[in-house]
Amino acid sequence: MKLYYVIVCLFFGATLSAEAQKLRGLDKSPMDMAYYPDDFAHDRKFAPAKVGDKAYARVTYSRPAKKEREIFGKMIPFGKVWRVGANEATEIKFFTDATIQGKKIKAGVYSFYAIPNETDWTLIFSSDLDQWGAYSYKQDLDVLRVNVPVKKAEEPVENLAIQFKKAGDNVNESIMQIAWDTTLVEVPVTF
Repeated sequence: MKLYYVIVCLFFGATLSAEAQKLRGLDKSPMDMAYYPDDFAHDRKFAPAKVGDKAYARVTYSRPAKKEREIFGKMIPFGKVWRVGANEATEIKFFTDATIQGKKIKAGVYSFYAIPNETDWTLIFSSDLDQWGAYSYKQDLDVLRVNVPVKKAEEPVENLAIQFKKAGDNVNESIMQIAWDTTLVEVPVTF
């Protein structure tokens, strides 16, 4: 009888161990973050709880890959609202009030969408958070919209990239860049 209990315990132990080994695979579009100033993300002295003490903005987004596909005008149709990434809608957090193309936006968290076109994009900052994609996007929840011209990237970008760079000598002035495939858009953001 003791042998029976030992065998049963070993069987359940092996089953639980095998189940614990099955982890979800890698995301096809990995999540990433962009900070401004970007040196914050590399400064190991600051704990995440202190992010507001140093950073002005943070973008959280998923980075889909080009994979030899035609992106803008084909996979991402022109004239339609896009989540600026994959999976959940991209979110941008301003740790302080900001000005984007002369328009003020309060500190806070916003869903970040775009309407891409061949020559310009409309960038949208929405108060509707925690959305999957842009499927339930509601224009009446827009907080700010700005238009930015499209530029050609110096070389093709395989995975969607969002980053900030300093504009001039003043750390309060930045440019948010969005690049994918051969498309680049830049929008000035002042804090």
